[in-house]
Amino acid sequence: MSIPSITSYPLPQAGDLPDNKVSWQVMPERAVLLIHDMQDYFLRFYGDGNPLAENLINNTASLIRWARQQGIPVVYTAQPTEQSDADRALLNDMWGPGLTRADPALRNIAAPLAPQADDTVLVKWRYSAFQRSPLQERMQAWQRDQLLIAGVYAHIGCMTTALDAFMRDIQPFMLADAVADFSHDEHKMALDYVARRCGVVLTLAQLPDFPPPAAAASSPVSRDDLLQRILQLIDEDAGEFDGDELLVDYGLDSVQVMQLIGEWEKLGINVQFEELARHATFNAWWDLINQRQSAGAA
Repeated sequence: MSIPSITSYPLPQAGDLPDNKVSWQVMPERAVLLIHDMQDYFLRFYGDGNPLAENLINNTASLIRWARQQGIPVVYTAQPTEQSDADRALLNDMWGPGLTRADPALRNIAAPLAPQADDTVLVKWRYSAFQRSPLQERMQAWQRDQLLIAGVYAHIGCMTTALDAFMRDIQPFMLADAVADFSHDEHKMALDYVARRCGVVLTLAQLPDFPPPAAAASSPVSRDDLLQRILQLIDEDAGEFDGDELLVDYGLDSVQVMQLIGEWEKLGINVQFEELARHATFNAWWDLINQRQSAGAA
């Protein structure tokens, strides 16, 4: 009945996105940025050190900085700790009591994303950020009719808010690499639905004047660096390790692979889980990492 523990998966890139049915373009003078439910309570289900949560927070922080530079109002939703049974109603049946007074600190927005004095924080009661909130009225007062959506969870509140915006004649835009979900499949489902039924899906890099990521240092990972990191994960001595043996035979699991992908992504090295699984040996992985580093330097 409660939210499950969530394992990491790669955030989508531009080439992973579905085709949008409409050709709406983000116009900063018409837009509002919604940071949806990025409270410690919801993020805790990703666990400590989860690359997915770390990448989500980093991307969302970059998005907020861009929005403020563009003069775009930033709005947050946050579930309250004071929730009567009448307030939660059917949510109790589906998810249990949610955030309660027993853990009030978990209501805080993740520290790197903390609201500023000029931002708006709305109390969140239902999946859609429009329900029992003045969001639409605020947007009308600001004379803005586009809503950029980031946060968690993609296939629940984020998608429902996008659909609700559409039905209010507000153009929704879902930032594919600034939302996260219970799983890759549910994340993809949310993107597919929004792109085909109610809005536009895009990445941060596709926003107007969005700053490019800082260039990665030349060859940030050496062959020895990679070897030592793999040996650390599988708790193996170098003398007993065969670089052509399948890493799964040494006990490397999918969670550890996702952890590595997240670490490499921070260094500007983008690889997909499927690529690593296809040739899951140390030597094959080094060839792939070295190739990506060389391509990035070029």
